[in-house]
Amino acid sequence: MKKKILITGATGFVGSHMADYILKNHSNCQLFATKRYHLSRLDKIQHVYEKIKWIDCDITDPIATEKMIRIVKPEKIFHFAAESFVSPSWDHPHRYMSVNYNGTLNILEAMKKIKSKAKILIPGSGEEYGLLEKKDMPITEKTLINPVNPYAVSKVAQDYISYVYYKSFGIRVIRVRTFNHEGPRRENVFGISSYAYQIAKIEKNNDKKKNILVGHLKDKRNFTHVLDVVQAYWLATERCMVGKLYLIGNHNKKSIFTFEQALSRLKSFSKVKNLKHKEHKPFVRPTNVPFLITKKTEFEKMTGWKPKISFDQILLDTLNFWREKLKIN
Repeated sequence: MKKKILITGATGFVGSHMADYILKNHSNCQLFATKRYHLSRLDKIQHVYEKIKWIDCDITDPIATEKMIRIVKPEKIFHFAAESFVSPSWDHPHRYMSVNYNGTLNILEAMKKIKSKAKILIPGSGEEYGLLEKKDMPITEKTLINPVNPYAVSKVAQDYISYVYYKSFGIRVIRVRTFNHEGPRRENVFGISSYAYQIAKIEKNNDKKKNILVGHLKDKRNFTHVLDVVQAYWLATERCMVGKLYLIGNHNKKSIFTFEQALSRLKSFSKVKNLKHKEHKPFVRPTNVPFLITKKTEFEKMTGWKPKISFDQILLDTLNFWREKLKIN
């Protein structure tokens, strides 16, 4: 009998890649996923849409969420449904808390009610560490959180309520905080994907005078390809201890760059030479996070996971994704 796997947020960036990973590597699994009736965009998941059993559910609705959990009775849940773009969170803090905290709470409460034994992966964010200095790097499991945007606060709340349900009710929560991950299907509002989209558009229109619009470029990150991350998530549900917090990120020095360096590399891959960029005020956040860099962590020791895809490949995959998408459109 096939294992029932549920993905929330399967129509999004990470969720769609997670669906691909499971369908490709785990034929013993039956895949279920959520969508919001007529509201979800399906372009990222269209290529495997027919291979998934879909449940119409808005996780901010506790009744719909409980019904979904009762219908599927999953053995694993990968919970990716979230508001994940940091910048709008200052203007929509209630929305971020509603989806990221309340949505997660609704799933956990439903699991409690049906006495679910499923493992549920709750992916947090490096953004939860917030305003740290260079001397505080690298971030470890002992680093204190210091969130400086509403998105990060909502992810802290999500993580902590999942821990409460683990300790109080025995819900089998897998807690992770994942550092920057990029690649194809990332929306073009996020830094690297935004640069790649603009470059691809300049190439398509042969508009050599067009500037790439950017926000703050000095922040430094360690970057991991989304394909490496979804493999890490699967391994987390197989080998990590429930309730314990794990950090996921590429600690290789060849994957640590500022956004300015990432933009420079992307420019070098372009068919248009001498590309210029300029700061666009709406892209500059009220507070920035200058450093989010981790090291080899307990997660790698527990799972044997090691990211394989280079930073240059992350950039090329993202750029080529937008080239193809603009060609189609």
